[in-house]
Amino acid sequence: MQTTDKQPSGNLSYDTATLIREKIVMGELVPGQKLSETALSNNLNISRNTLREVFRMLTMEGLLRYEPNRGVSVVIPDIASVIDIYRVRRIVECQALSHATRYHPSYSRMKDAVETALEQRTAENWIAVGTANMAFHRAVVEQADSQRLNSMFDCLLAELRLAFGLLRDPYFLYAPYVDWNVKILKFIEEGNSELATATLNEYLSHSERALLTAYTQMDRDSRSDSGLN
Repeated sequence: MQTTDKQPSGNLSYDTATLIREKIVMGELVPGQKLSETALSNNLNISRNTLREVFRMLTMEGLLRYEPNRGVSVVIPDIASVIDIYRVRRIVECQALSHATRYHPSYSRMKDAVETALEQRTAENWIAVGTANMAFHRAVVEQADSQRLNSMFDCLLAELRLAFGLLRDPYFLYAPYVDWNVKILKFIEEGNSELATATLNEYLSHSERALLTAYTQMDRDSRSDSGLN
């Protein structure tokens, strides 16, 4: 499993928000899941007041949703969110990769993520493949050497994992893209950031189309089941 090099900030609310966000990225929290204030505060060993502050932070980020009399739950992304996520991914990831080098510290994390994804694909552990894929793209953004971008992208990854989490076919979601990451890594190793960036752009376009197609079909199935036209 991929891990990050993040260290505690000393701010309990911030660190707890980071932990919950990471649980979303890892697929441990899923779209629509209700979050029990009592259970979470006990599990994380924090006060309920602190947890409420964390909930407010993550609600502002668009990862959680509060409904009166129903409490807090993990957000369920819609098609508009998916389109916007990929728009931002193209801007951020392609720009970061356009200056990428194998001498940057994040290159080793890209390589580790690819190796983990290949191992987990062989084991047919598709959720672990997805987690490794998230780690790969996080490392791509780290090539830009911007902590602000890193923090922003962590929120985006969490939203992306939620978008994937609505679908019931993890093989479809993750398996085809391991080889794309292998190609991107190879181009970076060869010093060809232009081809790496072009490959990533093609990857993102393909991934977005596949996800939107799946969302459209899911919406049709839902309407059919409910008797709507």
